[in-house]
This record gives sequence, structure tokens and C-alpha cells, in this order.
Amino acid sequence: MRRALPLFAVLACAAPAFAQASPGPQPTPIAQTVPDARDVPYPGVIRLHVDASDTRQAILKVRETIPVAGPGPLVLLYPQWLPGKHAPRGAIDKLAGLVITAGGQKLEWKRDPVEVYAFHIDVPAGASEITAEFQFVSPTASNQGRIVVTPEMLNLQWEQVALYPAGHFTRQITVEPTVRLPDGWKFGVALDVARQAGGETTFTPTPFETLVDSPMFAGRYFRQVDLDPGGRSPVRLNMVADRPELLEAKPEQIAAHRRLVQQADRLYGARHYDRYDFLLAITDRLGGIGMEHHRSSENGVKPEYFTEWEKMAPERDLLPHEYTHSWNGKFRRGADLWTPDYRTPMRNSLMWVYEGQTQYWGYVLAARSGLLSKQDALDAFAMIAATYDNRAGRAWKPLIDTTNDPITIARRPEPWRSWQRSEDYYSEGLLIWLDADSLIRERTGGRKSLDDFARGFFGVDDGDWTVKTYTFEDVARALNAVTPYDWAGFLDARVNRTGPAPLDGLARGGYRLVYSETPSAYQKADDANREATDLTYSLGVTLDKDADLTAVQWDSPAFKAGLRISDRVIAVNGEAYKSDRLKDALTAAKADRKPIELLVKSGERYRTFAVPYFEGLRYPKLERVAGTAARLDAILAPRP
Repeated sequence: MRRALPLFAVLACAAPAFAQASPGPQPTPIAQTVPDARDVPYPGVIRLHVDASDTRQAILKVRETIPVAGPGPLVLLYPQWLPGKHAPRGAIDKLAGLVITAGGQKLEWKRDPVEVYAFHIDVPAGASEITAEFQFVSPTASNQGRIVVTPEMLNLQWEQVALYPAGHFTRQITVEPTVRLPDGWKFGVALDVARQAGGETTFTPTPFETLVDSPMFAGRYFRQVDLDPGGRSPVRLNMVADRPELLEAKPEQIAAHRRLVQQADRLYGARHYDRYDFLLAITDRLGGIGMEHHRSSENGVKPEYFTEWEKMAPERDLLPHEYTHSWNGKFRRGADLWTPDYRTPMRNSLMWVYEGQTQYWGYVLAARSGLLSKQDALDAFAMIAATYDNRAGRAWKPLIDTTNDPITIARRPEPWRSWQRSEDYYSEGLLIWLDADSLIRERTGGRKSLDDFARGFFGVDDGDWTVKTYTFEDVARALNAVTPYDWAGFLDARVNRTGPAPLDGLARGGYRLVYSETPSAYQKADDANREATDLTYSLGVTLDKDADLTAVQWDSPAFKAGLRISDRVIAVNGEAYKSDRLKDALTAAKADRKPIELLVKSGERYRTFAVPYFEGLRYPKLERVAGTAARLDAILAPRP
């Protein structure tokens, strides 16, 4: 019998076998095979033809003829990093049927295995141009993506129907676009028509960068209104609708939109466009949108925008917001956000200026023009202030980190938004700029305001629409030019660090945030438009029309009881759920101090939750502070 070895000896004998094992896999090197963009002209003019006449199956047919300088490798790119979306959201999954030919000969293409928006081809000898044909198979249901084609209208975004050659700044690539629309349709677009024949419209050749920045709304029911008659440059409201009667705006409603143009002129003191086209879809069939462009904007509102004007107040800051982007975001843009093509990643570190200050001016211009009443604007500010005064995620995530959300979250629903945060640079950014505006007014005795910053920062070089980039230091320097202060420290504390919500602007403005048992008219309209029951600041939930929880506030009574998003409330205190019944239960619990019992369906399971909440209904509002300067009132007042 062989004597057993001690354990340490066994391990020692085995050790060399492990030491001699193969080292395991090593990474395959990633080689860059797509040329970087250079600021040199692409030779020739690309001819782009889009047949958008199929509104039944919503398939856009594309034929693109691209001149080539000679034989050899060529890379065609589909736009990936998109301005206005601040993220890589090019709809390449909707590109289908790609066939590339030269002189009638089919060319094989190969998708880049790393940069999947890139297609490699070899141009044969003797070819002076190649032709790419494909389809953009647009969504036919909302779960496939945003619907851009209906039987009544379409939203043509050129980046969805075009490839472009790699190796050049997009401003150096010239494209002549042609579009075929259904018979009888009219359109709005910030492009100049070269000719119309045979049911097709061809536009004058334009840089690809400008083309992508100039989308089209077209429709069976169309109306165009001049918003600046006799003005220095055309400003038009181009409307499409599901039905013709939805286009019937009253004179006073059109007058408010015209005052928007006037008040923006008085704010910025300059125009950075040769024309501006508001594109407005009045619909519940086309996918919703609010997208900025330098010389136009894409805007989607509910069908009742004009016909039920008083109920649509929460919709009416959209056009002022997108119009402001012509100055803030398009003409002036964060230096790390601007890119030479749609392949280069964007960096969003200054979105609290780009979107945050635009959010601020959107509401202010809406109030100054009469698109919103002063009270509606105050009520909107109250809702925003309450959101961030109760935003639990502010304890761990600074505002600057939310500028990454367009990339990391991509606007998908979140299970715990109040804790995770989601693009808070928009409305928390608004509060920062209200804070700055009121501070400037306080320090200068009302002689100066953020209006002076807007004119000095965004209103420079009147008539020029060449993009001018800026940095954090440029923003602080421009604020110091209005009134000396530690603006770099002011912004750093609010943007880069965690801390209390920036509500000082309300206090300096002469108001304080309080809560009432009755929602404002503005919030009632907002809840009705969303078909929601919003109990965020009481029970801590928001429910949709089907009684599904669409939001649960972190650390709220509902959260502590164990509720979550997607739960469906079946009954309240033993009776079938109704929105008013739940509200009545909250009011009753304030008096009888009995927990509210909710029968909830989670998937296939039913469970009763007892929520010990006894403070009644709570809705945000702003309360005027007696004896203080009404600076917020002055901010919202129209400029003479």
C-alpha cells in the first residue's frame, strides 16, 4: 500500500500543472477602418430622391446618387449621433433593402463590425458615381418607435433617409434633395424650392448639415400663417392636422404666436436665420415631438390645441422653447457638443445651459407673449419647484451627471425616476437660471437682468448663423459682464455638487413654495392632458387612466408600504377604484387617522397594502410673500 502524502505535499505536486496551463484568450485588436472627418469639400453634388407617397404601409423609398472621385474603398455612413437628441439614436434598424450599384453593376457592401452605422464598398474603375437604394421602413405601431407617417400627414427627417460619405465634415457635403408626396399634399420646410414637376419637389442644393437640420412636415390638411408680416426675415407657422377643422385658430390665438416672435426679438435683439419655419402637427396619430433646429422646429401638440385653448395651457410653452433654441443650442452651442459629422460622439456637459436656460426662456416668453397667463406660468414654476424640492436622487447624483442621461437612459421609462433622476438639467436648470436672474436684479436694483445676458451672449453678430461654441468659462465671463459676482462658484455649486434644490430664485422673486389641498387650474389641465391622477406630494404616486402606477416617489408613504411602478390599483378601502374615490380616501384619512387600504394587482398576484398616510391632499402652488419685491412678476411681464 502506498503511503498517503500530506495535503500540502499534494498541493505542491499539483502546482506545476497549473503553472504550465495556457494563458487563455487575448483580445483581437480593433482597427479603425472608417476615416475621420476632415474640413474639406466632398467632390460633386449628391442627388437624394425620397418617395414618401406610400402612407398606407409607411415605407419611404430612397434612391441616392453619390459622385465618386475614382476607384477604391469608400465608406458610407448612416447618421448616428443626432443633434437635438444628444445621443446615438440614428434609426438604422429601420434601414432595409440596401442595394448599391455603379454603372448598373451591383456592388457588394459590408457593414463595419465595430462601427455598425458604416458600410464599406469598393468603387470599380471607370465609375463616376454610385447609386444607393434602400427603404426606410417607418414604424406602423408605437411599440416599434415613433410613428412618422399617417394617412393624413408625415414627418420627413432627412437623416433617416440618407447615407453620406465618411471623411468629410457634413457642412462640406452638398446634397440636392427631391421628395415625392401624396397627391394634393402641402408641406412646410426651411428649404428653398428649385422646381416642382410631375408630383415631385426638388430643393436647391444645400450642405448635408443644413439638410439634416431642415425636416419637413407635410399633410393632407395644411395651413401656413405668416407670424411676422413685413418683418426682416420670414417667420411662418406651418400646420398639419388630423382633420381640417383642427386648423381653425382664432385671431387672438394667432396674435399670441405673433407676439412670441416680437418678444423674442426684444429679448435677443438679433436673428440668426434667414427664415424660420415652425412645423406644428396637431394630432394624436403622429408620434409626439419637440425638436429644435436652427431655422425651424418640429412640434407636436394635441388635437385640441386651438379648439379647446383654455385646456391646453400645458402645451403652450413648447413653441417658445423650441424657438429659443435657434439662439441657444443651435447658434450658440457647448464646445464639446458640437461635432463635425454624425459619427463623432457628443458630450453633453453644458446641457444645463443649452436646455436649462431654454426651458427658462420657454416659460418666460410664453408668459410675455400671452401664450400663457401670468398665473399659469407661476403655477408651472410651482410644479417644477416642488419636483426638485422632493427629488430624492439629488442626495447622491449631481445635476451635471444627468447630462449623460440622453445616452445612458435614452428616455426609456425608469422604475424609480425620483431616485435615479432623468435629464433633470432641463427643469432643475430652469430653477438655476431663475436664481441667476433674480440675483442679477437684486444686485443691480432692477437695472439689469438675465435679459442682458441673453442679448450679450446669444444676440451677438446679428444676421450670422454660423455656429459659435462656448465653454463653462465663457458662460461665467458673460454673466460677470452683466454684473460682477463669483458666477463660476455660483454655477459650480448648483451644477457640479449635491445639495438642496435651487429655490432661492423664488424667494428673491417674491414667492415661496407651499402646498394646497386643491390643484391649480394649470395642474388640472396637465393631469387631464396626461390622463393622470397625480398624488406625488401626498400618497407619493401617479396613476394613469387604467389605474396603473406610472410613478412612485422614493421614500414616500406608498414607497414605504411596498408599492411599485406597474402595480394596478383595483380597490380603495374595499370599493372599486376611481380617481375621486382615492382622493376622497386621502382626505378622510386626515380626519379618522386610518391607513388607506389599496387592493393591488401585480402581474397575476393580488395583494392588499395598508398605507399609513394622514396629511391629506397636497398640490404645489406659489404664495406671494408680503413686503418683498415682486421680481418674478417683472420677469414674466412683456417687454415694451
